[in-house]
Amino acid sequence: MARSLTIGTGLTGLITPLPATTLVLGGARSGKSRYAEEVLDRHTGARTYIATAEIRDAEMAERVKLHQARRDPDWRLVEEPLELPKAIVAETEKGAAVLVDCLTLWLTNVMLAERDVAAESDALEAALGQCGGPLILVANEVGLGIVPDNKLARDFRDAAGRLNQRIAARADHVLFVAAGLPLILK
Repeated sequence: MARSLTIGTGLTGLITPLPATTLVLGGARSGKSRYAEEVLDRHTGARTYIATAEIRDAEMAERVKLHQARRDPDWRLVEEPLELPKAIVAETEKGAAVLVDCLTLWLTNVMLAERDVAAESDALEAALGQCGGPLILVANEVGLGIVPDNKLARDFRDAAGRLNQRIAARADHVLFVAAGLPLILK
């Protein structure tokens, strides 16, 4: 039987320190972002939300508005679609607990910009070792569906799977969220 965990709250209900690095995985509309936000909301210090999305249409703009509306106004927002490793280090050096939403959109941006995915992934992994505060990373698990019918989609799925594996190996805690419920993987 899978165990669930609410990071940040101990058995007594008292707030406990956040792990250095947490990876929250899940499918589309699984509740992973909301779960990650709720965890970081318990942090008593400064909180920064690093958004990797690029708003390219009205539907994406609406999604962004919904995400913003559910966060307290004291969250600092940093929009960084490409230079994520630098943003993570900079924000955690300021003492903030940081939530990155999401690695999958960042990877999309990297691929669309025709950057070297391996080099960018190396830089992201290196940044994890330079954090000055707690970090929660959100990512989509895209490998649970059918095999895509085109090369670009297959390349993306493969790159996302490799990135998730690398980050999971480095993270202190890894959770999988399904139907809004977190399951402990690590």
